[in-house]
Amino acid sequence: MKFTKMHGLGNDYVYVNAFEEKLTGDLPKLAIAVSNRHKGIGSDGLILIEPSEVADARMRMFNADGSESEMCGNGIRCVAKYVYDHGIAQKDRLKIETGAGILTLDLTIKNGLVELVRVDMGRPILASKDIPTTLPGDPPVNVGLNVDGQSIRVTCVSMGNPHCITYVDELTDEWVLGIGPKVERHAAFPRRVNAEFIQVLTRKEVNMRVWERGSGETQACGTGACAVCVAGVLTGKTAHNLLIHLPGGDLELEWDISTDHVFMTGPATEVYTGIWPD
Repeated sequence: MKFTKMHGLGNDYVYVNAFEEKLTGDLPKLAIAVSNRHKGIGSDGLILIEPSEVADARMRMFNADGSESEMCGNGIRCVAKYVYDHGIAQKDRLKIETGAGILTLDLTIKNGLVELVRVDMGRPILASKDIPTTLPGDPPVNVGLNVDGQSIRVTCVSMGNPHCITYVDELTDEWVLGIGPKVERHAAFPRRVNAEFIQVLTRKEVNMRVWERGSGETQACGTGACAVCVAGVLTGKTAHNLLIHLPGGDLELEWDISTDHVFMTGPATEVYTGIWPD
């Protein structure tokens, strides 16, 4: 199986061109194997780039633990770069089918290759039952969540996959590595949840770390950054335009008032290609 290693701000995945590679068998097991950072390729998961009847390509993604997710913001930027750079569809505006719907992506091209991708992530999902969460409110904004006897305040949003945002004074391992896994599997989230921890710098700038559902802490999370932009407006902490600093780099976010859509702009990087034994 030929694969390509790519990352968006360090959020790295193994990508397989399913236009050419015909994968059969246990895909969750394959995702676990290739994601292993000691005995595999090493990644946050596996992403398949497949033919689509309704878009230029279809993205199907598996986390490092083999679970399948609806969407990945950093992943879809890399899918767009692969689709353009490898000649599947060389247009500066692409449509990619995902488990969260069809998304439109605008590409910035430099020297014949994709440098930046602006993704129309669509409208945020704010109804609790659709996020999904059992917490009160549509959406839950600054509500209490009991985590092992500790009460924290959280705001929940879905960007096609569920996110739980907590604002903190300092981004510590105690929050991300200690509380993050417990939030992910909390009973209030029937499909588990991504846990974002945010330090507000100004109305238009924040620091962010994330514990991702199925992968643990990652260098960046695109859908999580979108959810943080929305949560900042809902809580009154930040503006509709937001610069988010993640361990892997920066993302630019906008929650557009006129369309109610969230737009994310960031880079995508191809690292190398290789062959994984059948």
